[in-house]
Amino acid sequence: MNTMLRKSVLGIAGLAFTGGIFAGPVAAHAAEPVHSTKPVAVSVQGDKLIPHGVQGAQSKIDLNDEQTANAKAIIAATKKAGLPERAAVISIATSLQESKLENLGHLGDKNDHDSLGLFQQRPSSGWGTPEQITDPEYSTLAFLKGLKQVDGWQDMPLTEAAQTVQVSAYPDAYAQWEQQAADIVAHNWNS
Repeated sequence: MNTMLRKSVLGIAGLAFTGGIFAGPVAAHAAEPVHSTKPVAVSVQGDKLIPHGVQGAQSKIDLNDEQTANAKAIIAATKKAGLPERAAVISIATSLQESKLENLGHLGDKNDHDSLGLFQQRPSSGWGTPEQITDPEYSTLAFLKGLKQVDGWQDMPLTEAAQTVQVSAYPDAYAQWEQQAADIVAHNWNS
């Protein structure tokens, strides 16, 4: 989201908050409060990209040309698979967590087992050959194939959908990338 739009949204939110403080005592008895068991999160991307709002603190990194190209490859593969923008958001957030959108080869002792590519998929776990896994289109389509097998993935928080496919030792870590992934998809889906 560009800076001007973000400042406008934050300014409007600030006015609404200030208005609520001043109007609060007057309107305190106007209606019963509504309580929700769902965590409250604000999403400027809307229901299509972030249907559940972001969960927890968000991380963001500056992308270089290679990382941007990999994000665009994930979007292209998502379109090829006939899946909606939300699938691209989940895929990009997963890749941001797993590899920071870098197509990683074998890292020697720093490698997590035999994990490779954008999604840190493992040949020994049946994701494909090392050559396939390090191909951005193939690895994305493999991830999306796994995502499609998750019942109700469209209605899950991002981190649950990603974790069900990836089976990570850090299941909640994917959530921190949701806003950046949604911003990337919003910026590149129609380009």
